[in-house]
Amino acid sequence: MDWHILQELFTDYTLRTVALGAATLGIISGTLGCYAVLRRQALLGDAMSHAALPGIALAFLLTGSKTPLILLLGAALAGWTATLVMMSIVRMTRIKEDTALGFVLAVFFGFGMVLLTFIQKLPNAAQAGLDSFLFGQAATLVERDVITMAGLGAVALALMLLFWKEFKLLSFDPEFGASQGFPIRLLDILLTSLVVIAIVVGLQTVGVVLMSAMIVAPAAAARQWTNRLGLMVALAGAFGGLAGIAGALISAMGRGLSTGPVIVLFISAIVLFSMLFAPNRGIVWNWLRRQRNRRRLKLEAVLGDLYALSQQHESLKHGHSIEVLRVMDARRGGVQRSLETLETRGWAQRVGVDAWTLTPEGKHRAEQAAVGRYG
Repeated sequence: MDWHILQELFTDYTLRTVALGAATLGIISGTLGCYAVLRRQALLGDAMSHAALPGIALAFLLTGSKTPLILLLGAALAGWTATLVMMSIVRMTRIKEDTALGFVLAVFFGFGMVLLTFIQKLPNAAQAGLDSFLFGQAATLVERDVITMAGLGAVALALMLLFWKEFKLLSFDPEFGASQGFPIRLLDILLTSLVVIAIVVGLQTVGVVLMSAMIVAPAAAARQWTNRLGLMVALAGAFGGLAGIAGALISAMGRGLSTGPVIVLFISAIVLFSMLFAPNRGIVWNWLRRQRNRRRLKLEAVLGDLYALSQQHESLKHGHSIEVLRVMDARRGGVQRSLETLETRGWAQRVGVDAWTLTPEGKHRAEQAAVGRYG
């Protein structure tokens, strides 16, 4: 680890600004992206980020200015328009929501690319740099941009907290909310508008193409660790902020590394780690639980077989061949290991070379298991 980079995080203006901007983006997109993930609208971030491109191009054509606030305002209006178009398609036709999202994404992004190509052919040089919104250019962030991002994000997060209960109801049971008189359609528009704000905030940092990952990935990682919405939102914001800062530092350490893609790769690594090692949902822990349950079932099966054999004799000291137990437990296997485990627990004992029998404690345990199994 280059500790000099950590020092520059606090002393170097450019690195500090980029890190703050990326962290702001991660926190905002992570928290608001939770609702998109919970509502199974993961494609929403992709559609809205691509739909913002024509807004940026039109804002430049109408004003001739590349002021970030003007371009972001155009992106927000385009994203919001795309949201209304998508909702109208779903409401007025039989087209499903995912199909409508894909349609809006393709049409708006295609229109944006046409406008961007047209702008690049203009005779003046004022249009230079607009294509950076495709993949982001975090290095161009200045303090004014970070303040703008933080201001927009603060408004979005404040509205999220203000309508916390309503958004929670909208995410989990909109039908019940509608039956209780809540304006579900207006709440849907408001929540989607907040997601659009989160997308607009990140366009300059990670770009149109990669912004969808910042909406989905932190929330997807947080979902692996908890079933509570409040904790999920907090974790998603923390994961997003961590990815933003780490991406800025890693890109500063390597030559030619773009900050936006590095941020996305880092948050993707967090998602992968969460999917593997989260206690309740992680693939590794689930595999270990299945293995433990499989061993327990094998153990109980061998214990039950020993108990069934012991009922044919008056004395527990009569041994039973391991080969007989293997025949009785042919489909499961692992009889030898199960017997050794039973011996370790004091529930079975070896009699002779390859014969086994229950101990009094093992017999009692088998009887308890039989009562529990059959009531």
